[in-house]
Amino acid sequence: MNLTRREFLKASTALGGGLLLEFCFPRASLAAIDAPLTEVNAWVVIHPDDRVVVRIARSEMGQGTYTALAQLVAEELDCDWARVSAEFASPNEHFRRNRVWGSMSTGGSMGVRSSQDYVRRAGAAARMMLVQAAANRWNVPVAECGAERGVIRHAPSQRTLRYGEVAGEAAKLVPPTDISLRDPKDWKIAGQPLHRLDLPDKVFGRPVFGVDVSLPGMLHASIAQCPVFGGKVKSVDSAAAEKMRGFKTLVRTPDFVAVVADSWWRANQALLAVKIEWDDGGNGGVSNAGIDAMLREGLAAADLPQARKLGDPAAALAGATRVVEAEYASPYLHHATLEPQTCTAWLKPEGFLDVWTSTQNGEASMQAAAAVSGLPLDRIEVHKMMLGGGFGRRGAPQDFVRQGVAIALALPGTPVKLMWSREEDMQHGFYRPASRVRMKAGLDAQGNLLALHTRIACPGILKSLLPEMMRPDGIDFTAVRALHDMPYAVPNQQVDYAMRNGHVPVGFWRGPGQQNSYYRECFIDELAHEAGRDPVAYRVAMLKPDDKNRLVLEAVAKAAGWGQPLPAGIHRGVAVADGFGSYTAMVAEVSVSPAGEVKVRRIVVAIDSGHVVNPDTCRAQAESNVIYGLGPILYQEINVKDGRAAESNFDDYRLPKLREMPVVETVLVPSGGFWGGHGEPALLPLAPAVCNAIFAATGKRIRSLPLKHHDLSHA
Repeated sequence: MNLTRREFLKASTALGGGLLLEFCFPRASLAAIDAPLTEVNAWVVIHPDDRVVVRIARSEMGQGTYTALAQLVAEELDCDWARVSAEFASPNEHFRRNRVWGSMSTGGSMGVRSSQDYVRRAGAAARMMLVQAAANRWNVPVAECGAERGVIRHAPSQRTLRYGEVAGEAAKLVPPTDISLRDPKDWKIAGQPLHRLDLPDKVFGRPVFGVDVSLPGMLHASIAQCPVFGGKVKSVDSAAAEKMRGFKTLVRTPDFVAVVADSWWRANQALLAVKIEWDDGGNGGVSNAGIDAMLREGLAAADLPQARKLGDPAAALAGATRVVEAEYASPYLHHATLEPQTCTAWLKPEGFLDVWTSTQNGEASMQAAAAVSGLPLDRIEVHKMMLGGGFGRRGAPQDFVRQGVAIALALPGTPVKLMWSREEDMQHGFYRPASRVRMKAGLDAQGNLLALHTRIACPGILKSLLPEMMRPDGIDFTAVRALHDMPYAVPNQQVDYAMRNGHVPVGFWRGPGQQNSYYRECFIDELAHEAGRDPVAYRVAMLKPDDKNRLVLEAVAKAAGWGQPLPAGIHRGVAVADGFGSYTAMVAEVSVSPAGEVKVRRIVVAIDSGHVVNPDTCRAQAESNVIYGLGPILYQEINVKDGRAAESNFDDYRLPKLREMPVVETVLVPSGGFWGGHGEPALLPLAPAVCNAIFAATGKRIRSLPLKHHDLSHA
């Protein structure tokens, strides 16, 4: 088969819609797929009937970026939102057109904040070109024309033209370079809680995720990797598997063994029958205890690189009235995406490679496919699917794409869909790093914080995945985030970093470095208690009046009724955290039964992201942060035993249930002047706010998570 994208879409639609959104064209465009349409610029496509399609370069994994970016383009385009749809930009075209859509990476809460300027300019440029085209047709000065809701009007004559009528002419014009963007106070589409473009189809089960891809003649692959991280294949005996129904072939590489069959179930069953001997690389004896010893050694090491040095902490600590010390720790965490890692690849006879995958970075997926296949980028297309969860797992590693392509290369001409089993997914992640931190603070006679010396030991994510981003002094900024750049005015500070990378693979978990906010804000609470001060007042005193951290802290305290009486058995905790471009403060209301059962009842969170594109989506993200972060507080962890992950499925790596979800009240306090994210910021203060509330309830400090390891019973 040698189909163009358009021919393939038409054929798959006629066959019943199995690949209806395979190329992520909006359903609205299918009815008139043969009608002429016009690309005004790379972001804006306009149909003759005025339907507008906005191309989106970022990935959509439920966070709402797909809609928010469309809102920003539509705002400057000034079209009718009811006639707007969106589609993913093609990574192949992105390469061919000199990366015209900017970054395709979706992580770090950067989908909107790092692309808002150029996507708004794209919308504004398209509007200006459309107005110019209308003025040219009327032979009138462009200054006499204006546009609103997709209609161009010549004020003196009251003549009008619709966008669809002049799009073809507009596309031939030279794009303007002098572009003015609208003041956010004048926004009509952006800034509004509009419906999300992807939700109606999701409600009816129409979108195609990576696990849903179905192609003519497609085979299925199940994969096994060494149970011990970093191990290699030593020997394989597939005699029994080859006799099983549906078996097609076995693919062996140094890193994995995959069975290909006519269904995934048969592939997986045959894989279980394959006898594989692994070389564990000498890591088969590593356990939690060994990893903890490695981290403790890091804390005790001499001459560590300093992420921050301010004043003279040693002298200030020596002269302090009181010295407070504490040590905190966090375990490895899994991303726990509901959709396991998956990739469908098809090496076509003419030498083109097509890849369908749920990815947080379509461009990186294409580069991974090129690295494995040896094909030039212009012969590779990556079809970006909707994601069944990302949280950082589907970003930098791209291991599932490399594997899917390697398997497809063994069966040229046949599409093959690789899907990991849940056990494989759970035990072969790129985990949130385990870490251990030691903090030492010096207080004066009034309890004011004079000095803070922090030492942290943990793996470096950048060292493993993006070494080019490491600081020259050996500092991984994601490992010291919230510690080396804390907002509190403390005259003497020192932050030492011991990078200790063991054999467990680490990666960008939602809100990289978020465990540091837990350490810092719980320790600040300890200091407030030692000083006999209110936790909110203690923090406010260390923040400048115009500091946005202080503004959100005061906003959340007011919204939560801090200082006002609570019902019997309910206790509050507070935390502040800034990150990913935004400023966040949170109050948690918690009850702890005499038997030690914790119930998080209410979360109030205030966020200043500068600007808000879709308030409804931003509130939904805050709620998502809370439910995602609740599991690691209560019971989630990845334990290492015999060099491998001990947890293997959702029975021993629990996800929070609906009954555990607290009420979440989100206070949006955008102050303007900057662009922050919403996908991760509300996660940062969650653990410390909850743990500080637990201390208020029980008098017990929680210096390690999850809570299931602590006896919180009290009289």
